Amino acid sequence: MSIYQKYCREIMDCQGNLEKFTLEFPDNFNFGYDVVDAVADETPDKKAIVWCNTENEEHIFTFSDVRTYSNQMANVFNNAGIARGDRVMVILKRHYEYWFVAVALHKLGAVMIPATHMLTESDLVYRLKASKVKAVVCTPQNEMTDKIKSALEKTEMKVKLWCVQQDVEGFENLTARMQEAGSEFERVETLASDPMMIYFTSGTTGYPKGVVHDYTYPLAHIVTAKYWQQAEDGGLHFTVAETGWAKASWGKIYGQWLIGSAVMVYDFDNFEPKQLTAVINRYGVTSFCAPPTVYRYLVRKGIPDMPSLKHASTAGEMLAPEVFRKFTERTGLPLCEGYGQTETTLLMANFKGMGAVEGSMGTISPFYDIELRGKDGKPVPSGEIGEVVIVPPKDGRQPGVFAAYLDNEEQYRYVWRGGVYHTGDAAYQDENGRYWFHGRFDDIIKTGGFRVGPYEVENVLMEHPAVVECSVIGVPDKLRGQAIKALIVPGRGYAPTRELELEIKEFCNRKLAEYKWVRMVEFVEEMPKTISGKIQKSMQRKQTAAFTT
Repeated sequence: MSIYQKYCREIMDCQGNLEKFTLEFPDNFNFGYDVVDAVADETPDKKAIVWCNTENEEHIFTFSDVRTYSNQMANVFNNAGIARGDRVMVILKRHYEYWFVAVALHKLGAVMIPATHMLTESDLVYRLKASKVKAVVCTPQNEMTDKIKSALEKTEMKVKLWCVQQDVEGFENLTARMQEAGSEFERVETLASDPMMIYFTSGTTGYPKGVVHDYTYPLAHIVTAKYWQQAEDGGLHFTVAETGWAKASWGKIYGQWLIGSAVMVYDFDNFEPKQLTAVINRYGVTSFCAPPTVYRYLVRKGIPDMPSLKHASTAGEMLAPEVFRKFTERTGLPLCEGYGQTETTLLMANFKGMGAVEGSMGTISPFYDIELRGKDGKPVPSGEIGEVVIVPPKDGRQPGVFAAYLDNEEQYRYVWRGGVYHTGDAAYQDENGRYWFHGRFDDIIKTGGFRVGPYEVENVLMEHPAVVECSVIGVPDKLRGQAIKALIVPGRGYAPTRELELEIKEFCNRKLAEYKWVRMVEFVEEMPKTISGKIQKSMQRKQTAAFTT
């Protein structure tokens, strides 16, 4: 029996597919003690982490190792005054210390704030001020220690500073301190309802919001790992994500360890397809999850045989149907798309037991009650675009959905207006019960009396060989209300000419219904993006409006 089964109830249909999923957990559930330490007690030699880097260093850690090292780090933090409820920012890229730090902070009842090393000094100033951290643990790479010191000077905050692996002026070497600390740590009593971690959103429409998750969050990722990513007990799961993003929580620790799978960690800075596939084959990765960008590169560069790989999944951005088809043709593995938010766990996916359909988000997670609703707050019929909303259970709060926005009760109440959680994402359900993403609800284009999701037009644009990246927005139009405009980054060897513009429009419009036709094309060198790589359509709309007025 895998440990996850202690904390949930799975109801299967007559075909053996998951039909209903509920959680059952004690009031003091804590992932550090009740999962990591419990697995270490039962199977101390079970693999937890397989880690390597571009310098050919390698470390394999068992659950017993993780228990020992997390206890040592918890002692270091505890001796420095870090206690239950204290906030600690963690910027550790893909260094293996991240897993020890995370579990240690959970055991202490401290609030972990993962962040990416790509943050600028001003990004750090904002996050440090907003979160009022008591400590920072960071990588010594990418000038991060200098950026943190400079940011702290601007905030005038007094913060305990650690970095890993080496000595840096002004920072304690956490790796060294860990090795000197005791390996026993007495349980700190925490509550499942305590804040466990804070992720800052990418800030597509304003300043990043601090998303607060409690200690039930890891349990909600059981469905993510088992039924979408199809990680296996005794297997090796590889999610491509830096630890500063919520995707790391989706694929690099919680659900995977709950179901008994080890996690593959490849510590790299610059993505290289051959190196990635070499890691998969060298270590025998059994399940793989990556953003569509990774699959696009793999398809373009050539996919080698990957005999150990049994399942592949993707999420986070638009997946071109051509990439889906070519990857599946080469590997025999369908790409199973999934959908969720920083504020949630997995909401929809092409789940285990159902065939994956290219471009579809699949079906609703059996863990959630989800509806598509219109602007009037009423459910929309099949085939019509509506906003994805989560209906909470009548007997309390929905686990897996965030507990608060950091110091922003007004925004939290707004997204929960009408008694449901408004994701702000638009989708429609087809006649087969599958769901299709259509971008942000506010990004829906209303043209000539029709509603068009930018996602479907972008999908077609990406099939043209000259299009490296694209974004579709609605712009004011006297005849139609809004006209569809495509902003395009052309590929190498393609000049942004009037001829190319007409060629792309004709190529795209041949494949689209007339009301979805692209009316305008603008070639750009790059897209305005958030730090997490999401295109800022709101900024593009503002830029277009300023240019035309």
